[in-house]
Amino acid sequence: QVQLVESGGGLVQPGDSLRLSCVASGRTFSTDGTGWFRRTPGKEREFVVGISWRGFTTYGADSVKGRFTISGDRAKNTVYLQMNNLKPEDTGVYYCAAQRAGSGTYDFWGQGTQVTVSS
Repeated sequence: QVQLVESGGGLVQPGDSLRLSCVASGRTFSTDGTGWFRRTPGKEREFVVGISWRGFTTYGADSVKGRFTISGDRAKNTVYLQMNNLKPEDTGVYYCAAQRAGSGTYDFWGQGTQVTVSS
């Protein structure tokens, strides 16, 4: 049993920054890596970026490289997504997800937080 809760979304203008947070509760000791996904208008939910237990980053969306940074504090059961130089195409619902230990898949999901980038 793991629960994930995202927060930090909002309405910003192009070029602005946002920092999303994901707080996990429950049997968090049974999880491995954590990642951020997003659902943008007209597209399927996509993998954006993830962080391993060693703290290494893997990008799934080329468009966010150099602008988005994922970090985590396992002791606090919290993962962050720092988003800089936001663009209108970044608009969407952002989801936090976590892998069950040894599964290799994302088994636990949050409800999402809305990010809107508009001039």
